[in-house]
Amino acid sequence: MEYREIGKTGKHSSIIGLGCEHLDGKPFDQVKETIDAALENGINMMDVFMPGNEVRENIARALGSRRDKVMIQGHIGSTDIRQQYDICRDLPVVKKYFENLLRIFGYIDFGMMFFIDSEEDYKGVFETGFADYVQQLKQKGDIKHIGFSSHNPNMAMRVINTGLPEMMMFSINLAFDLYPAETNALDELNQGLDREAFRGFDPTRAALYALCEQKNIGITVMKTLGAGKLISAEHTPFDKPLTVPQCVHYALTRPAVASVMLGCQTRAEVLDAVTYLDTSDEERDYTAVMNTMRNDFAGNCVYCSHCQPCPAGIDIAAVNKYLDIARLDESNVLPSVRSHYSGLAHGGKDCIRCGKCEKRCPFSVPIIKNMADAAKIFG
Repeated sequence: MEYREIGKTGKHSSIIGLGCEHLDGKPFDQVKETIDAALENGINMMDVFMPGNEVRENIARALGSRRDKVMIQGHIGSTDIRQQYDICRDLPVVKKYFENLLRIFGYIDFGMMFFIDSEEDYKGVFETGFADYVQQLKQKGDIKHIGFSSHNPNMAMRVINTGLPEMMMFSINLAFDLYPAETNALDELNQGLDREAFRGFDPTRAALYALCEQKNIGITVMKTLGAGKLISAEHTPFDKPLTVPQCVHYALTRPAVASVMLGCQTRAEVLDAVTYLDTSDEERDYTAVMNTMRNDFAGNCVYCSHCQPCPAGIDIAAVNKYLDIARLDESNVLPSVRSHYSGLAHGGKDCIRCGKCEKRCPFSVPIIKNMADAAKIFG
């Protein structure tokens, strides 16, 4: 297993995490075999947003004495008042459900403010006592870090800019990143993904990922496979379906992403998920699917590393990633971004302008110019 730091939390997550939603309603033996398979394969990150008591109890029972071997994302405001997943901001109800989660697991590593997608959601968290309750949970040690979940890039940036969260769970996949920010990605998913709406990388979503990298906000990913539609020949919006490794790799190459949470309900599905670790670069390559579309990506680095190898040893994708973040405010590049850049073995100043990278780039990115810009901005 590979591990990445989750933003500024200081915690390190397996790049493949376990989304536990599909364990809801399953018998204990099935829950246990799935949890066992995850731990045996080095998975240490689990998302438990489900409000039902039975599934929570089954997961805790399956973990047994191994609770400290995993980090749990527990969602504050997830309820099932109407016998279905629901969003709640009514504090007595919120407390009832979250305190049940604490009783079962003892503590929660990442207390996630649940589902902040709309103005109403935002006000329900930040203009009531909800956010105060979350901060109290952290002060008492009931939660170790504050996070939130969202599917809306504009609202996610607004939440991040409050300074409260340390990480977020966000829906990331190639199709969602091509929809305009004002589009409700979940509605599009439910109605059927329409490639006619694609307009190249949505700049708002790209800005969100760059903001997270800039402010050191770690991202865990949901909807990696688009509820299975991206890997379905029948439902894919592309000329051909993506594979699971391509979907996972796309998410993992976005800035600030620490872990991809894959929903598994059996041992076999866990074992299939972790096969990503053994796939080749060619099997992970998602650019072939992108090249079946209009040339909406020209000039934009998608961090695919087709430009490698560089004879000067530059990690071109990494330099471009930090450059994109620095360009958000060139006169005020945060020390953390400078530190990440300076940690690279070779930077833009080492470019020898041979042009081999530009010949290999599928999207005509001006790499030589970018390397010069990075050398100028970072020194």
